[in-house]
Amino acid sequence: MSMRLINESKINESNSKYQIALDEAERWLKVLSSEKLNEYQRRKVVKDTVDNFNSYYNKGFLEYRKSMTEAGQYAAVEWDGQGSIITDIMGRHFIDCLGGYGIYSAGIKHPKIVDAVSKQLHRMPLSSQELFDPLRGVLAELLGEIAPGDLQYSFFINNGTDAVEGAMKLARLYTKKPGFISCLKGFHGKSYGSLSLMGKAEYRAPFGPLLPEIHFVPFGDAEAVEFELRKAEDVGFGIAAVIAEPVQGEAGAITPPDNYWPRLREICNRHGVLLIADEVQTGLGRTGRMFAVEHWDVVPDIMCLGKALGGGVMPLSAFISTPKIWKVLEENPFIHSSTFGGNPLACAAGIAAIKVTIEEDLPGQAATSGEFLLKRLKEIQSYYKDYLVAVRGKGLLIGLEFVDNEFGYSVAAGLFRRGVLVAGTLLNSKVIRIEPALNISRELLEQVLQLLEETLKELTC
Repeated sequence: MSMRLINESKINESNSKYQIALDEAERWLKVLSSEKLNEYQRRKVVKDTVDNFNSYYNKGFLEYRKSMTEAGQYAAVEWDGQGSIITDIMGRHFIDCLGGYGIYSAGIKHPKIVDAVSKQLHRMPLSSQELFDPLRGVLAELLGEIAPGDLQYSFFINNGTDAVEGAMKLARLYTKKPGFISCLKGFHGKSYGSLSLMGKAEYRAPFGPLLPEIHFVPFGDAEAVEFELRKAEDVGFGIAAVIAEPVQGEAGAITPPDNYWPRLREICNRHGVLLIADEVQTGLGRTGRMFAVEHWDVVPDIMCLGKALGGGVMPLSAFISTPKIWKVLEENPFIHSSTFGGNPLACAAGIAAIKVTIEEDLPGQAATSGEFLLKRLKEIQSYYKDYLVAVRGKGLLIGLEFVDNEFGYSVAAGLFRRGVLVAGTLLNSKVIRIEPALNISRELLEQVLQLLEETLKELTC
């Protein structure tokens, strides 16, 4: 075959692939624009979704999603949502007690947040990267006003792990020391630096060796932190910062002793290291205060935010620190940057999310609903104490610890079949989280409690 014919063959093959992609994109855009789908179209969406995950994304997700294994004839493909209700493509409704692991603090599609993003979308969707974008400055001002103590300057990025990475770099840059102290079972993200702070072997081990000079202590044990700091000083290891979640979220809503955070603050001050609060999951009202560290009147040196900051509409995270520490970034403002971090759409969502959080007193709602829910859950526990071994949490970050993974998964699956989403997976279901929108109605919470009792009764009879 001549070179010309080979080249024509390659061109035809390339054009054929492009045509397949073009046709598929056009078909899906028509689906998205359709106000109503017929039965065939809905079934087709389900089949295509499963096929695409299997062939192009990651077939492992199909095995570990209750939306596939527990949904019956048709996999649950999310399609619409409002407030605390999610509707799948087949029209099934679910009470959302998972909350996207904390992103839906204001509920799904809060109209004021959607409206702010929509208006900005039609004005200027992304930044030119050269002109000043006003919303980035406004959001930074708002956070500086509501943040504890003298936390004032913010940097915006897209997700929690980015916020932790930035906090690590800032701590190292300011202290000129490389080490960190983190907590066992702590979760700070899965990019390289934040993964190095991860207190769980199943996430860390496949990617080692990670960053050196990371030391781990039990969560809630301030004396263990001091011991590590003294040891590091004795052998000449430089520690830049201690990092912890105010309440451990992914570990199962583990709340520390009341003296823990005040002791951390005092220990860090005495040893000259920074204190980083990872509020990616707890920030903006989740635990019943605007920021969880406020339960203990503690001001960290650096605070990481995410999840709820984007109002459940846009990806948005931040790390925020004091003027004194931030000066090291002023010397070269481009030493840490992000193409999409702090983009106008995300900042519009963040501005609206803060407004809604304050106007609707979402922290206060979380405190009230959390108190109600914890009380009722502990009453349920008293009837099923051989199976439900612990109920804990703050605000609407609540953990239910079951006797083992198998039973925990059965509870999560039973709730799913009854139309309730909770944060429990096949990999880690001994503790499942209840983490709904902070403005979820009392009526829906009563339904969830009733359906939980039905599930436990079914599993234990």
